Amino acid sequence: MPDGLMPAASPAYADPSLPPVRTDWTRDEIAALIALPFPELLFRAQSVHRARFDPTQVQISTLLSIKTGGCPEDCAYCPQSAMHEDGGVKASRLMAVEAVLKEARAARDAGAARFCMGAAWRSPKDHDLETVCAMVEGVKALGLESCVTLGMLDARQAQRLRDAGLDYYNHNLDTSPEHYGNIITTRTYQDRLDTLSHVRDAGINVCCGGIVGMGEDEGDRAGLIASLASLPKHPESVPINLLVRVAGTPLAEAEAVDPIDFVRIIAAARIAMPASRVRLAAGRENMTDEAQTLCFLAGANSIFYGEKLLTTPNPEASRDARLLARLGMHTSLVQA
Repeated sequence: MPDGLMPAASPAYADPSLPPVRTDWTRDEIAALIALPFPELLFRAQSVHRARFDPTQVQISTLLSIKTGGCPEDCAYCPQSAMHEDGGVKASRLMAVEAVLKEARAARDAGAARFCMGAAWRSPKDHDLETVCAMVEGVKALGLESCVTLGMLDARQAQRLRDAGLDYYNHNLDTSPEHYGNIITTRTYQDRLDTLSHVRDAGINVCCGGIVGMGEDEGDRAGLIASLASLPKHPESVPINLLVRVAGTPLAEAEAVDPIDFVRIIAAARIAMPASRVRLAAGRENMTDEAQTLCFLAGANSIFYGEKLLTTPNPEASRDARLLARLGMHTSLVQA
């Protein structure tokens, strides 16, 4: 395990006297949170965070693209879409099981608690799903939590993944319902909600978040967090991504997000979903150490660790280790 990324104990920070987790947040309520004076917003977020989590712990996940490019969806942010020919990502075949497990062993040895596998599909075919299930079983045998993102699932596919031992399924809402049609036209918001329902019904934990910086306004950012926080049960993991602007995609020239505005979204997610892991996900490569530190203070307590997130860069592991060491923070190897 790299220096500075030592596992820490997991004290019982959850208090049974805490108020119940709400699932009826409105867009207006979230907008009001985001608009709070910055010191007040961070104080509230940190207070909520400390009530349920050790504020010095960060959960580590590693993400591997097991099948890259050639996706038939038209997501405007994604270079893996076959519709964005200038995105620079060539289609590849599904990786072999042993090649994936080799990467999982390396992730475990580097301090990851969870190994996430992503495939650029609209939805998996049955023969591919069987291969992914073998990957899940192998990852579990290594002592890691398993997570996959494979596109849309039906109820039968979700149950097959659960039978293989899958811990988490990632399927992001991406943005607010109102802005969604400006970003994706090949599947609906309801399609995404249906997949999340199938995953829940199968007994798999949900990893679901969104992306900031896709031309949305402040109301849309509030709408994204409200949509996540009003699901029947909050996602156990909530990845908040900062758009990585990739040449050749429709959002390549999107306006950059002010770092303070991004921290506000992290804080709102923490307050509205107090028992969830809030993951500081894509976009960290372009964040300063100071911006990432503010995100941790706002309640982010999970990161992706490794050189790449599917097809886009991620901060070097050594940089993460140095920052966490400077902050006196530790990795958490306990179940999220």
